[in-house]
Amino acid sequence: MPWFATFAMLFFMANAGLPGTSGFVGEFMVILSAFQRNPWIALGAATTLIIGAAYTLWLYKRIFFGEVANSHVAELKDINGREWLVLGVFAIGVLALDRIQQAAVIPGFDDDHLAAAAIDRR
Repeated sequence: MPWFATFAMLFFMANAGLPGTSGFVGEFMVILSAFQRNPWIALGAATTLIIGAAYTLWLYKRIFFGEVANSHVAELKDINGREWLVLGVFAIGVLALDRIQQAAVIPGFDDDHLAAAAIDRR
């Protein structure tokens, strides 16, 4: 099931907040805001992000590279054309949402704003 596994990996990585996917901007903004409030809270947020990403990779490995224990699962075929179309639209949405979010949100947080926020904290 190589096509299904490929789509699943994209969606799993979006869930983990990988740059270039729809989950990245949200994760970035949470950690940035937490750091401005309290660096220790940002450390906790970053730690949970890393643990979540590690769990996501472990889950992917167990699902797609683990032993098949059920004969019905072993008989499954890869996705058909209709499923490919639906998953392809979702994949385009995951990738496009990142570009839209970056264009709308991240330019407002350039280096000058970050430097001013760091100076205000002192």
